[in-house]
Amino acid sequence: MALNIPGVRGLAPGSAEMQGLDVVIEDARWADLDLDTLAETAAQATLAHLAMDADCCELTVLACDDARITVLNGDFRDKPTATNVLSWPAEERGPARPGGDPLPALPGPDGMIELGDIAISYDTCAAEAAAANKPIPAHVTHLIVHGVLHLLGFDHICDPDAALMEGFEVEILGKLGHDDPYRIIPAD
Repeated sequence: MALNIPGVRGLAPGSAEMQGLDVVIEDARWADLDLDTLAETAAQATLAHLAMDADCCELTVLACDDARITVLNGDFRDKPTATNVLSWPAEERGPARPGGDPLPALPGPDGMIELGDIAISYDTCAAEAAAANKPIPAHVTHLIVHGVLHLLGFDHICDPDAALMEGFEVEILGKLGHDDPYRIIPAD
């Protein structure tokens, strides 16, 4: 699978246990979190939840910092600010109606389903995790699940779509032993 983010080349396919997952680490702080394992676990759990075979799916995760994601956000969304995660679906799979199911992700001639690319910023993830008083790995897992769902055509622009996507996120993260990321915990 080709990484389509300008200036980044993907690793050889199969560099992680999930054969179609490439993790490109541009910021060394990600290595301390074992991002390869976090990304693989989150991607596999998301795909399994949607009854998809992870071995037939391809995606790339770019692990960068705020400076890099700011450039990407400016280039692709005209929002030159840092953000936690960005995604570039290989195909438009959005639903025909709000709250509806996205279009199915179909395999190409090689039998593989190209999902797309995700970029995730260490700085923003760490700051958000600290602000929410949660471990960085739990927050990163949530954001990878979130990004994979975007690659599959889910979105949160309107309330019906957000309810569907966030519901899946909560279910997937619950299966992984993580708390509901949308539950507001009152201050003591």
